[in-house]
Amino acid sequence: MPEIQDGPPAVVSRRARLQAFRSRPGVQLALTITAGVLLFAALVFPNVLSRLTPMGFLRLPIEGAVLLGLLVVLPRRARRVLAVVAGSLLGLLVIEKCLDMGFFEELNRPFDPVLDWVLLDDAFGFASEAYGQAAALAAVVGILLLVVAILALTSWSVLRIGALVSRHRRTSAIAAGGAGVAWVLAFALGVSVWGAVPVAARSTATYAWDRAHQARAGLRDEATFAAEVQRDPFKTVPAAQMLTGLKGKDVVFTFVESYGRSAVEGDALSRITGPVLDSGTAELKAAGFAARSGWLTSPTFGGGSWLAHATFESGVWINNEQRYRNLVAGDRLTLTRAFRDIGHRTVSVMPGATRAWPEGAFYGYDAVWDSRNLGYAGPKFSWSPMPDQFTLQQVNALEYKKPGRGPLMIEMPLVSSHTPWAPIPDYLPDWNQVGDGTIYQRMVDNGQKPKALWAEPKKVRAEYGKSIVYSLTTLINWVKLYGDDNLVLVFLGDHQPSPIAAGAGASHDVPITVLAKDPEVLDRITGWGWAEGLRPRPDTPVWPMSDFRDKFFTAFGRQTPAS
Repeated sequence: MPEIQDGPPAVVSRRARLQAFRSRPGVQLALTITAGVLLFAALVFPNVLSRLTPMGFLRLPIEGAVLLGLLVVLPRRARRVLAVVAGSLLGLLVIEKCLDMGFFEELNRPFDPVLDWVLLDDAFGFASEAYGQAAALAAVVGILLLVVAILALTSWSVLRIGALVSRHRRTSAIAAGGAGVAWVLAFALGVSVWGAVPVAARSTATYAWDRAHQARAGLRDEATFAAEVQRDPFKTVPAAQMLTGLKGKDVVFTFVESYGRSAVEGDALSRITGPVLDSGTAELKAAGFAARSGWLTSPTFGGGSWLAHATFESGVWINNEQRYRNLVAGDRLTLTRAFRDIGHRTVSVMPGATRAWPEGAFYGYDAVWDSRNLGYAGPKFSWSPMPDQFTLQQVNALEYKKPGRGPLMIEMPLVSSHTPWAPIPDYLPDWNQVGDGTIYQRMVDNGQKPKALWAEPKKVRAEYGKSIVYSLTTLINWVKLYGDDNLVLVFLGDHQPSPIAAGAGASHDVPITVLAKDPEVLDRITGWGWAEGLRPRPDTPVWPMSDFRDKFFTAFGRQTPAS
């Protein structure tokens, strides 16, 4: 009985032509070769962008020999199940390796499959702010289509190779054995054709094991952190014994966005930032201020500023979102709350915050000023809602220069040095020109656009350096012009910039400076071994950022912390 085909004749005809085309021996061979190439590429696919080169694929994956051997020995139904499962898992590993590439390029670490999903929302927010919501949505759609394509292609590739194996079992068994022997010889001899990367690859199996171990560690970290956060030597110290050396002082903690060690010491960047640090030291000295500088190791790199802020404030290492959320749900003593307990008005100035920030209650702020209520009427500078100079001017108007006030404690991130480092505001020597910020419109209109800058990656590092110079220049001049005898300023970086600016192999270290007019303030930190001036020395001690709170409490209090 002839086969009955449904559908209009034109559709049936197209289907028949397509089926005839696919049935051609040459097309079948091309599809099989394509499947083999895709499977091989997936097995040796790197998770670091620098290895994504033709030479990086000159490797022999042991997983390929094992998979081929399993396809040979399994019966038809089990072989299909294996093909679908193995193809899907392989596709998921390729997707995670792609995420690793992005994380290494931006945060200098691999993607955490348990703790980092929340950062994708932040990435979308940054893309929307820097390039527009339409571009960000288009990128999301493109990524989702790519995910589907990877999973479909890896599964199809293994199924296709499985079908080939079923037709040529003997030849496939010989091929699997030969590949295994070749891998053992290459491994034993340490054969390498590209740097230190061996030809004998076991990267897929090792990578899968490492990711599983990382996920297990992430799940266990919650219990570990719960124990860490309870160990607080200052938990029971009376407020009357805390921060006695800062009684009556106005203490300002300022984070300079992406101000990392690379900005101070790197050959390419120190030529840009060094003059403002050295001249700033001299100018502040002439104005009666002295400074000491050291290094802290940040818990994050290239982003995640809130993790650094939480670590600095709480004295606990906060290097992922799970720790952060558990911290702010508790009652750990923060720097801010300690100042509030001794009678200071505690203020958060958050120019980069565009929505409500409920975590402020955990830190202990009496007031929060952000982009919604700081009164800025000017344009955004890519991600940064407002220039640092406007932020500092508003600090004067709203808090610091307010008549009849009591002692202040302010925490304030400066965000003009936030990626993408274009356009960069100009410093205005006459602060009266700042006004409501509308003067900045021409700077945005005439300034460099992010797309143009990032189209030429070699220029990004210099623009990052210029953004740091702007932030430091603004802060130094604010101290010179408005700082009084009671000012104690602590300014530091939150983290290094992304590797495109920091350079390969950069540490997590950031500079920190304490400056004041009152010599007794700096006398209390003499034992820290910090360098004089705004620039720490290469041999200046390096502390974990989580150590600062306790050292600060000890230096400026008369308490004896519990052991």
